[in-house]
Amino acid sequence: MTVYTYAFTLKGKASELELPEGIFKTVQLISRDRVAAVVEPDVDVEALHSNDDRLLQAVLDHDRAICQLFRQTVVLPLRFGTVFDSIAGLEGHLVRQEEAYFSTLQRLAGKGEYALKFTPLAAPTPDMPAQTKGKAYLLAKKRRYQSLQNFRESQAAQWANIRSVITQNYPEAIAAEPRENTQRMYLLASVQEESLLHQRFRDWQSACPSWELHLEGALPPYHFL
Repeated sequence: MTVYTYAFTLKGKASELELPEGIFKTVQLISRDRVAAVVEPDVDVEALHSNDDRLLQAVLDHDRAICQLFRQTVVLPLRFGTVFDSIAGLEGHLVRQEEAYFSTLQRLAGKGEYALKFTPLAAPTPDMPAQTKGKAYLLAKKRRYQSLQNFRESQAAQWANIRSVITQNYPEAIAAEPRENTQRMYLLASVQEESLLHQRFRDWQSACPSWELHLEGALPPYHFL
């Protein structure tokens, strides 16, 4: 019997959990001394890949189940499609990795992952004086180009400075590769201190007037395992 596995969590808290629905049915727990695995037996992942709509729904169900658990306790989320060949295989894995998982779960307890997005604002474009010709036109064009360069340099300096400030506040912060000109950082922060994070976020926005900042709410610590 294959065992589809969603996450690992602390055994001591497992008995208090309200277990969510998984891809097909309610998830179960397989426990060792200190760590429990959140599983669903007999999920045919290969069959899911044969239907794009069903596959997408399964991915969403996987993430939903992990998030519902995260709102109750600390979890180590696993990638979609993590399957062990048998219960014995999963139990053997827990025997070998329990100390490492337990240590990581303790480190992450009470914390969530927060995503920060930095979208650069467009540079203001000075208007060219009407009917400008000759040297006056070339000078106006040069000033316009220099204004654009100054803005971009200031924008880059703001991003470099705010990365440093954020890393000082949250030493485990991760700067991801930019996508479509948007910079991203992932923070590991105490959920109980979320109000402090929002206060700092307002300060960061004030320090980056040429960027639009967006802060997403707490998620399982996908980037900090």
